[in-house]
Amino acid sequence: MSTIYRLLTEEDTSAFCHKVSDALAKGWTLYGDPTYAFDAANGVMRCGQAIIKNVDAEYAPEMKLGQQ
Repeated sequence: MSTIYRLLTEEDTSAFCHKVSDALAKGWTLYGDPTYAFDAANGVMRCGQAIIKNVDAEYAPEMKLGQQ
């Protein structure tokens, strides 16, 4: 068994909430506090949330984390 990690990021829109909600529905767990920062290059606020999940597989760099 391995614990895998992802950092979800998105502009501060409902798309970010949907991305996190979808991951939670697929068994991922929130890890730490969300982040919120201004993206000066694009002139928008961005959100981030780390998530983790225990999987019945050995970790490998080739894993498609979003498909676990």
